[in-house]
Amino acid sequence: MIQTLDFFTPVVDDPYLFGQISAANALSDVYAMGGVPKLALNIVCFPNCLDVEILGEILRGGADKVKEAGAVLAGGHSVQDDEPKYGLSVTGFVHPDKVYKNSGCRPGDVLILTKQIGSGVVNTAVKAQMASQEAAQESARVMASLNRKAGEAAAAYTVHACTDVTGFGLLGHCAEMAKAGNVTLDISVGDVAYLKEAKDYARMGLVPAGAYRNREFVQPDLDDGNIEEVYLDLLCDPQTSGGLLFSVPEAEAAGLLSDLRGRKIETEVSVIGRVLEKQEKLIRLR
Repeated sequence: MIQTLDFFTPVVDDPYLFGQISAANALSDVYAMGGVPKLALNIVCFPNCLDVEILGEILRGGADKVKEAGAVLAGGHSVQDDEPKYGLSVTGFVHPDKVYKNSGCRPGDVLILTKQIGSGVVNTAVKAQMASQEAAQESARVMASLNRKAGEAAAAYTVHACTDVTGFGLLGHCAEMAKAGNVTLDISVGDVAYLKEAKDYARMGLVPAGAYRNREFVQPDLDDGNIEEVYLDLLCDPQTSGGLLFSVPEAEAAGLLSDLRGRKIETEVSVIGRVLEKQEKLIRLR
C-alpha cells in the first residue's frame, strides 16, 4: 500500500482548474512509485470571507481528476483558514516487487521526462501580468495533466529508477537520484522540453525565489559546463505537478518512448540524458 498527502495554495485564478492541478499533483506520488491510486480524501482550508461557490468549484475540479485517475473520492476534512488551500490524501497499491525507487539508476541508462518544465517561471510571469494567454494555458494544462498514462506505459518496461519532478526542480530531483544510485547524470539541456515562452520569461528575470534556493542546493554537486544562465534557472525552477523522470535500460528506451507517444499523452515527452559511472560531480550539463 502507498499512502501520500499533498496540498497547497492556489497557483491559478480559476478555482476549478486549481482543484484539478492540486489533485493531479497529489495523485502523482502514487504513479511515481509505480502504483495505482484507489482512494482519495479531500484536504481543504477555506476562508469564510469568500463565496462558498468558489469552494464548490475547487472540490469539483479535484473530484473530476480523481475520477479520471480511476480512484474513489471518499469525503475528507475542511477547516477555516485565512487563505485557501486544497489537496488530497491518496491511497494506492503496487506489487512489492515492482515498486519504483529513486535509487536504482545504472550506468548506461537513458533518462526520459514525461512533461515539459518551466511552470514556476510561467506562473511568475502570469502573476506579473506579463505572460501571454497561450503560455498561461499551456502551463495550466500541463500542471493539470495526470501522470496516469505515463505510469501505465512504463509498467511494461524495466524501470531502474523513477521520481516525479516537483518543488526541487529538475536538477534537485536529479541530484537525489544520482546520490542515491551512486552515479552521475549527464543532462543535455537542449533536449529537455520547456514550456512555451519559459525561456523568454526567465531571461527577463521572472524567476521564482524557489529556483534560487534549488540552485544553491545543487551547486556543489553540479558541473554546469558554462551553459547559458537561462537554462540553470529553468532546470532549477520548482515545478507544480511535474512529470515523471524514468531511468531505463538503453535497449528499452526507444520502445518506452514510442509507447508514451502512442498513448497520446497531453504533454511533451523528451529524452534528456544518460546515466554515467560516478564522476566528481553528481550532475553534468552540456
